Amino acid sequence: MKSLDIREKFLRFFAEKEHTRIDSSPLVPANDPTLLFTNSGMVQFKDVFLGFDKPHHHTATTAQRCLRAGGKHNDLENVGYTARHHTFFEMLGNFSFGAYFKEKAIPYAWEFLTSPQWLGLKKEHLWVTVFGGGHLFGDDSPPVPADDDAYALWLKTLVAAGFNEAEAAQRITRIPTTDNFWMMGETGPCGPCSEIFYDRDKNSEYFRGTDESHADDCVEVWNLVFMEFNRDDTGLLNKLPKPCVDTGMGLERISAVMQKVHSNYEIDLFADLLKKVNDKVTTAGGKDSGNDYTPSHKVIADHIRAAAFLIADGVMPTNEGRGYVLRRIIRRALRHGHKLGAQQAFFYQLIRYLPALMGGAHPILQTRLSLIEKILQTEEENFSTLLRHGMTMLRRELGTLGTQRKLTGDTVFKLYDTYGFPADMTADVAREEGIAVDMAGFEAHMSTQRKRSRAAMTFNIGQKTIAYDGVATEFVGYDDTETEVEVLALFVNGEAVKEARAGQEALVVLNRTPFYAQSGGQVGDIGLMCSKETKIRVTDTHKIRTDVWGHMATIDAGAVHTGMIVRGEVDATRRDAIRCNHSATHLMHAALRQVLGQHVEQKGSLVSPDYLRFDFSHHTAVSNDELRAVETIVNEQIRHNHSVETQSLPYDDALNLGAMALFGEKYGDIVRTVIIDRDFSVELCGGSHVTRTGNIGFFQFRSEGAIAAGVRRVEAVTARSAVAHAQHLHTRLQHISNLMKSSTDKVEEKIIQLRESLKETNKRLEALQAAQADQLAIQLAQLAVAHNGAQILVATDADTDIKALRELAVQLRERLSPAAVLLAGSNGDTAAFVAATDKSLNISAREWIDVVATVANAKGGGKIDFAQAGGGDCTQIDAALTAARAFVGIK
Repeated sequence: MKSLDIREKFLRFFAEKEHTRIDSSPLVPANDPTLLFTNSGMVQFKDVFLGFDKPHHHTATTAQRCLRAGGKHNDLENVGYTARHHTFFEMLGNFSFGAYFKEKAIPYAWEFLTSPQWLGLKKEHLWVTVFGGGHLFGDDSPPVPADDDAYALWLKTLVAAGFNEAEAAQRITRIPTTDNFWMMGETGPCGPCSEIFYDRDKNSEYFRGTDESHADDCVEVWNLVFMEFNRDDTGLLNKLPKPCVDTGMGLERISAVMQKVHSNYEIDLFADLLKKVNDKVTTAGGKDSGNDYTPSHKVIADHIRAAAFLIADGVMPTNEGRGYVLRRIIRRALRHGHKLGAQQAFFYQLIRYLPALMGGAHPILQTRLSLIEKILQTEEENFSTLLRHGMTMLRRELGTLGTQRKLTGDTVFKLYDTYGFPADMTADVAREEGIAVDMAGFEAHMSTQRKRSRAAMTFNIGQKTIAYDGVATEFVGYDDTETEVEVLALFVNGEAVKEARAGQEALVVLNRTPFYAQSGGQVGDIGLMCSKETKIRVTDTHKIRTDVWGHMATIDAGAVHTGMIVRGEVDATRRDAIRCNHSATHLMHAALRQVLGQHVEQKGSLVSPDYLRFDFSHHTAVSNDELRAVETIVNEQIRHNHSVETQSLPYDDALNLGAMALFGEKYGDIVRTVIIDRDFSVELCGGSHVTRTGNIGFFQFRSEGAIAAGVRRVEAVTARSAVAHAQHLHTRLQHISNLMKSSTDKVEEKIIQLRESLKETNKRLEALQAAQADQLAIQLAQLAVAHNGAQILVATDADTDIKALRELAVQLRERLSPAAVLLAGSNGDTAAFVAATDKSLNISAREWIDVVATVANAKGGGKIDFAQAGGGDCTQIDAALTAARAFVGIK
């Protein structure tokens, strides 16, 4: 049975059981800073399980794309070396939000697995586990009761399937540990699990799932989680009023069972892909392995899936957060390609085969194929030199270990800090060589160097800090910026209080509010809350729960207490400026898609009162002409003075209307839709907007640039800020005109004339410098030493910068041919080195420059016949040149 058929059968089975089929959510969890990636099927329902959101459906079924390559859930190191681990995988799941519990979940699972209409697995191969009870939270904690209900239901189900009672009981194993008890966190929803295992040996007489030696034979295929408790701060388990069901079955694992193969990498989803990996690696210079695929082939096949879906879901390679995990996955795949002998780019080419394998279930692959390929190609090309250079240095370090067989933290840090070679890649290579790595020593070095950026927030408003479980906040701020409100709760330094007095800072929860809470890129409102004796200054507004607003406030006068009625007043001038920028963002988004193409998608935004910032997918710089074209379109829409219409529509109706669902946002069944001329801009948005586009007044860009591979950022201003920006630019133009002693309409002509004059001056200067360089070359050539049939020159010209050194080294190499030349110079306080060698000699310029760079603490690289390094310690030039001479065997 093909994986595609298994996925469809699962979803259809539960659809027939009255479950709503829900599309996979992205790999980036919406509005959830606590998770790096979507790592299980329940993530998109997390707020429902936590009680922060009401379920839109009482039951659901999904085929969720998942990633485990960072944070708590990280399988990266095992990928390629085991039969079952992946970074990217698909999780099949069925969910009940109080509609049913164990009494249906257990029979459903058995029916789907064993019924000939569905998977038709032989019952003799299946074993189950239930929670056996125990002291899960310490020996002194109250025991958690065994899941006797699940045991009884399984016993009944297995007997009904034809086993006698003794045989049925033998097939149920009680596990008294957290392996069979699921917790969302230290507190919150939790409950017992029931796992289903498939043992390939139908004659097995006992459960082998706890025996690691049989891990590939006795495979866990399905986990049923029964959320029936809520664990509080004291560790007590309280019964949930509506217990829920959350299940997960890995598509790759069940496919391996159905296709009668031992490894997930032998299933149909990987068989063709592994062949393509071998073909591309072979074409790139590697050895053809036929059908004998190594762990490296499997790593590459796994990682191209992970990288493709991460980019499709909006993640771009960067040096932090999710982008760093993506970059690490890509680079790990490239390192394994290098290990297989690949000499040219190959990885990005594999993306074109994925839509045929997986595009039917995930059409996002096909729609974003071009963008994914361009980003992967850029990343691969940028990393190739670093990989080759770093591997040379690492091999050299490993070769010096002798019998010690342990790489020090100092060495790992030097490879990372000096040569840019990732520490996890060093550990990967060392592990394959059977060499231990002092990662604790490396982390010690990193901790002294790392400068962590922290959000400048007065309050931590995460759920762990603000323990508010009261009623939701009614937002009335779309229509009213002033209204009477009641104080429901107060928090000072995260602790609930009944009263806060003048001089204190507090977080205030209201029954209703005109203040917009930061979300969707729009900043939170500020303003005042006042009564006759009290003045409260609101400095920011955030959501402390999906439906609860937290108002950061300073008590300027009097006191505030729970139950108090005050008048909330939003800073109207600031709100109006925000409205202008938010509506302009929608216009600009539509205009960017018109000018640059429909591939443009929002990757992030900031809507503040002073300016708007917008990040979007686009693989090249936006030209000035393109920016002007976008400005023209936006300003035309402003002058048309369109009415800005907002409607609350069913999600599907909004999409049918042409609405764009924006990156990183989470939407319910009913969505707020902002319409600015139905043929121009329709977006799902919860933010505040102008009533007519004419209110925006004027739109102008103020900057454009790259923030990551395939992601551009623009900043723009509107209304008063746009006028001020235009006036500022005109003032600068007038100042430049005065400096050039010209009128503003002729200043460009004057600058062109000045530039041409400078070109002529520079030509004459370069001619003089060339003549001086010739004389210097003649003098330095006399210092060359004949050695092994070549001229070797190691010398310094103290006050020569890197550019002049490059030209001089090449000139001397040609003059002395065959020759190897290494020159040192300085530019201010830093040393520079250049090596130029004849390709006919057995002297690598890249390795030569590595030697001097290490001594002088410089950074650089290059090719076999030319390399350079800069930023070195000037006091170490002599020592570096001594090392350079020793490298080539001269004194």
